[in-house]
Amino acid sequence: MGFWGAKALLSAVELGVFARLGQGGARLAELTRDLGLHERAARDFLDALVALNLLEREDGVYRNSPETDFFLDRAKPSYVGGLLEMANARLYQSWGGLTEALRTGQRQSEEKEAEDFFGALYSDPERLRGFLAAMSGVSAGPAAMIASKIPWRHYKSFVDVGAAQGMVPVTVARAHPHLSGFGFDLPVVRPVFEEFVARHGLSDRLRFTPGDFFKDPLPKADVIVMGHILHDWSLEEKRALLAKAHEALPKGGMLVAYDAVIDDERRENAFGLLMSLNMLIETPGGFDYTGADCQGWMREAGFAETRVEHLAGPDSMVIGVK
Repeated sequence: MGFWGAKALLSAVELGVFARLGQGGARLAELTRDLGLHERAARDFLDALVALNLLEREDGVYRNSPETDFFLDRAKPSYVGGLLEMANARLYQSWGGLTEALRTGQRQSEEKEAEDFFGALYSDPERLRGFLAAMSGVSAGPAAMIASKIPWRHYKSFVDVGAAQGMVPVTVARAHPHLSGFGFDLPVVRPVFEEFVARHGLSDRLRFTPGDFFKDPLPKADVIVMGHILHDWSLEEKRALLAKAHEALPKGGMLVAYDAVIDDERRENAFGLLMSLNMLIETPGGFDYTGADCQGWMREAGFAETRVEHLAGPDSMVIGVK
């Protein structure tokens, strides 16, 4: 029954519970009014969030927990709730079709008959912004680890392929003032990327380069980052992207591909395996992979050195050096 608690959290984000309590604690009657809740539902809903350790309650006053205050208050720069907003608006319904997906191998997300999943998603400005914000949410933790684990002092430039809002470029550039970088994504992403970068005061060092990574050459840089990209695509398409990255890098350049990389024994990273099922539901041919899988594909593409390093939570990066 784990979906009960999950949906309670997703509805709390949608209703703005954590944003309201980010302004200060409140009693039941205040929250019922401010959030537009029905009196029958409000007390059980809010107390369920207390029991799930998502809220605190003392002397009848509800407050955010330290974690929800930091991560789920929309007013804070640390907000990662975009991922939960997408889970609520799109994935929750799509996962209801898991059994059909397992029997047919066909994706179950909205507009499932469309051949170009990302084209359909990106054609709706509101859904596009929601998706890009979700990618920032899922990339915030890995981005911080990439900024600290890669020996950036040896490099001058980088490009984030499939940059979305720009969470990785912003995080890396903020930590390393000597670096300049590019966000590479479809042209429609440009205003969202440039707005996000400008908000962080990094427009002088981070630029947007429009393109389609299957049709256009990748920008040349010392380091290429592909975050939550490879798992979207079929094996043939994965190999094509790795070959393009190898071609774009200078000798000694580095490719950093990160996803919820499955452990080689396929026993431990439950999130990575469930994410692969999510790719079944969301995409025509995508799937997640083990570190050994990706290292093998990188060596086939010509990378001389490869390794796997854990980042945060279920995410790891597979590194290839040309």
